[in-house]
Amino acid sequence: MGQDIKKLNSIEKALEIMLTFQDVKPSWGIRELSAKLEFSPATVQRILQVLKSYEFVKQDPKTRQYFIGNIFYKFLECLNSSNNLTRIGRRFMEELAVGTLETTHLNVIKGNLRICIDTIESPKELKAGMRIGNQSPLYAGASAKCLLTFSSKDFQNNYFQTINMEPITEFTIIRQNKLRKELDKIKEQGYGISLGERTPGLGSLSAPVFDYRGQILASLSLAIPEIRFKQEDHLSNCIDILTSAAKSFSNEMGLGAGKF
Repeated sequence: MGQDIKKLNSIEKALEIMLTFQDVKPSWGIRELSAKLEFSPATVQRILQVLKSYEFVKQDPKTRQYFIGNIFYKFLECLNSSNNLTRIGRRFMEELAVGTLETTHLNVIKGNLRICIDTIESPKELKAGMRIGNQSPLYAGASAKCLLTFSSKDFQNNYFQTINMEPITEFTIIRQNKLRKELDKIKEQGYGISLGERTPGLGSLSAPVFDYRGQILASLSLAIPEIRFKQEDHLSNCIDILTSAAKSFSNEMGLGAGKF
């Protein structure tokens, strides 16, 4: 970050610090942040103490590591109510959840990541979890690969030129030619499917949601424990309900039914 970062004012530095808290690295120590952002340890400590006083971050008393604070829970309801995508999508998510009894989630692209913006948990005792704000790289998991599949060619080309694919599990696709073939398959069948690519023992199904221009808006997804994922009748039923819900959701967002 170099010289540009040193020119930032205190508010900008605080924002840079907050933006480092991601799923891939949810906790930070003062010296780690100082090295990452090229701020002095004293500056990082001072800003974190202010953020902590307003509950934007919290600190583990044993490890001294900092985490995202509970204040953000207060923003979730406001964010969801003002977000047209989640507001409209909630009805389709509820229908999908009732029809499959599996955990349902809605995802969008944020930079080079997939981020979950809404979720409905399965009522079953054995279930997959997917919390709001969960992130993953676009090459891992059905919901992420679905978003990447239906993104523009320019986006895809830039993504493949800049991304360094690293394995999350032994089933993560990390070879670019294999991933491109997987994206072609998803586009042909109209939905994505994966098992254990991000979390061992968990499967995922995902279908695209488009806007009135036919451009990708989101991926509507199911997270399913492996034991039920491998039940062919259940999996087939989940695919049918999911793809139907995603098409209806797209129509609601302005895409004509004749485009499917």
